[in-house]
Amino acid sequence: MDEIEIKSLEKFTASPYRQEIELQHVTHRADYVTLRVRIREMKRFTIFDIDPHTAKIWGQAMLDWAARHEGQASAGDKQSD
Repeated sequence: MDEIEIKSLEKFTASPYRQEIELQHVTHRADYVTLRVRIREMKRFTIFDIDPHTAKIWGQAMLDWAARHEGQASAGDKQSD
């Protein structure tokens, strides 16, 4: 790969299916950066390397969706008896 530096930015577990998500800042030899989104589901990994423009669009879409659904219970909020 052409990475020269990888810095972890955030790591968390998503509800309701317990995927482990890590966001990483990646500096590449060719003098550009990407945001690496690593999603782990049990033994399977999905990895996206996205540019700042794509990250901005994706991030805003997620914020907009969350704002529309704020206050609604998610599966991760449900308590089992």
